[in-house]
Amino acid sequence: MLLKIAKTTALTALAVCTLNAADFNAQAEKDRLALVKYFEAKFDNPEKNRATFFPYSTDDELKNNIISGVKFEEFSIGNYAFSKNGRVSYEEINEFPPYEEFIEHGEELYEKEFANGKSLATCFPNPAEAGSKYPFFDEERKEVMTLTVAINECRTSNGEKKWNEKKGDMAHVQSFFASSARDEEKIVDVKIQSAEAAAAYERGKEYYYTQRGYLKLNCAECHVQGAALRVRNESLSQLLGQTTHFPVYRLKWGAASPKNDGLGTLERRMSGCVKDQGQVPPKNDSQEMRELLFFMAYMSNGLKFDGPDIRK
Repeated sequence: MLLKIAKTTALTALAVCTLNAADFNAQAEKDRLALVKYFEAKFDNPEKNRATFFPYSTDDELKNNIISGVKFEEFSIGNYAFSKNGRVSYEEINEFPPYEEFIEHGEELYEKEFANGKSLATCFPNPAEAGSKYPFFDEERKEVMTLTVAINECRTSNGEKKWNEKKGDMAHVQSFFASSARDEEKIVDVKIQSAEAAAAYERGKEYYYTQRGYLKLNCAECHVQGAALRVRNESLSQLLGQTTHFPVYRLKWGAASPKNDGLGTLERRMSGCVKDQGQVPPKNDSQEMRELLFFMAYMSNGLKFDGPDIRK
């Protein structure tokens, strides 16, 4: 099975600790390259590879909707990388993207002074770096830091209240950071440089591949083996490239309520996805959530950031 999960044991931890600094990411890189190979093979020739990858897809779907020959750099746009019908609507909506006003508001919030005279700009002097740096493993704190956690820590350390971690001002500022990273053509570059970082990656991977909840599902069943299969009227996206486009404007979120502007953070999307699996999602700032996002981001290493973006 692709990327088979090995349970964390004392023996595994001991083996990791004996690695040289340059080797701490060895297993993660092996996983990532296997994932790229898997998806490129899957979409190389969907009709020819039907028995292997698309046993439940219709002839019409394979012939007229799923794109052949999708390569690594294209996967950053989610299921629009391989869906002809989806890509048409995606490109039409992006002619007048509904998230532009939120980028502008995010820049205003970034520059707005706190009561003490400082601002988010004090904590994040380079917006493009802020949009591309996270998540990363903080070697001093020995934990994964996400952009959401870092923004709220900046606020509370300066006497301000935390923001909602899923939407609103938090998503607006992140859209400004993401847009800055995209403008500078930043590339995902998650590093694993210690035994502790490698262990955090493994825990995140284990969460992604472990069945939970009353439906006994895991993330990989939908987004690795199940990528491109239809659920209702949508094609399931692939793990490769899942973190590059956040925060994201979802048409579903925008239509849900007049008070909901439709923009959401990666934590919001993952919480919703975990709920769909019949599980209780981890808290947005928890170790579990941070390490899950750390693993997912590493899987997208080498892809360009293209957020904020649109999804249905």
